[in-house]
Amino acid sequence: LIHKYSGRRKWYLLVAILVINLGLLFYFKYLIFFSDNAIGFANLLGAELDPILFNIILPLGISFYTFQTISYTVDVYRGVIKPEKDFVLFASYVLFFPQLVAGPVLRANEVIPQLRTRPLFEQSHIVIGARRVLFGLFLKVVLADNLAPFVDSGFEIPLNALSAIDVLTLSFLFGFQIYFDFSGYSHIAIGSARMMGIRFPENFNFPYLASSPKEFWKRWHISLSSWIRDYLYLPLSGVKFVSRSTGGLGNQVSEPGSSRPLFLSWAIMGLWHGANWTFILWGLYHAFMIWSYRKLGRFKNTRWFKKAAVLGFVFTLPLMMLGWIPFRADSIKDALVMWSKLFSPVNYTWLGMKENSYLIAFLIMTAFILVGIYVDKIAPRFLAGPSRSMVRFGLQIADAILVAIMFSLVVIFLRPIQQFIYFQF
Repeated sequence: LIHKYSGRRKWYLLVAILVINLGLLFYFKYLIFFSDNAIGFANLLGAELDPILFNIILPLGISFYTFQTISYTVDVYRGVIKPEKDFVLFASYVLFFPQLVAGPVLRANEVIPQLRTRPLFEQSHIVIGARRVLFGLFLKVVLADNLAPFVDSGFEIPLNALSAIDVLTLSFLFGFQIYFDFSGYSHIAIGSARMMGIRFPENFNFPYLASSPKEFWKRWHISLSSWIRDYLYLPLSGVKFVSRSTGGLGNQVSEPGSSRPLFLSWAIMGLWHGANWTFILWGLYHAFMIWSYRKLGRFKNTRWFKKAAVLGFVFTLPLMMLGWIPFRADSIKDALVMWSKLFSPVNYTWLGMKENSYLIAFLIMTAFILVGIYVDKIAPRFLAGPSRSMVRFGLQIADAILVAIMFSLVVIFLRPIQQFIYFQF
């Protein structure tokens, strides 16, 4: 009907569908949160109301497939795609199992055409897909799950016993845990789909090597951050959509004048992750980081800024890691107390965690930087050189050894320790 109608009818239909989708998401995921907060506020004013008991079970993957159905509807409204008349094909896109519970958030024009053509079996799809699944399992069961005890024990320490160095170390440890955990799932999802001949877009690109907060979010959870940009931030910023064959947005502006869409989008993005004020604080923190970098961008033509840009990675990394504190903390108060420790020089004179925690954080950070530099800088240069055949042969040998090592470690550590972190969202 949206495709058929025009004008106000078309707009009313879009609003109705958005209300239905978001209404279902609100009921299942946020009704308890908002009702408890409303009752708490009323009691603060002297109402003395009892909490309302709801018996609501959260449907599997509702956050992800709600976003996918919304993007499908909006894309039809914008004329990016035509409506899919085959309901089974549409349902297969919405409920495609590899990414249903934790992403990537897929666009209809990325998946439906692939499902419609029903790709033929190819051995290369099995090899490439299985490799991605293996790599994802390695990141999850070998790295993320073995980091979890250090993170859990660190956050169990009383706040008054934590030093500023402890807070920094914990933010790095949890930052790597959630990265290995979530990127591991993304690799498994991408690999599982690839084995069936379906190609998913990449969801991560070494985010901790970013040189600015904006770049970080072009590298982290790419499918969600781009979704928020296209379907929430840019419309709130007043960017008018122009239908193109590529499905792009027209008349884009890199830095809208108002900051309200930025902070509102990030607050919603935080709330999407969970019905808790800590996630809203997490979203506002990143909005403030992006806003601050945008303000500094006014000086990008000065000599000082060009010199400081070289140190962008050095400043961006700890700021992004510290952003994980409210994501993991039990309450806003705990997060604020942990952040406050960074501003007292006395808190840098002692340590409150086990020595292994600091060493592990340092080793992982070093390995992450080296691997990122190798993948991004060194390997492409080797493969483009005059003796690239010999280099490629050497890399294939090294790759086979690496795969064997990863497979052995996955077999050793493959046991139920902790579910994927993003399953709770």
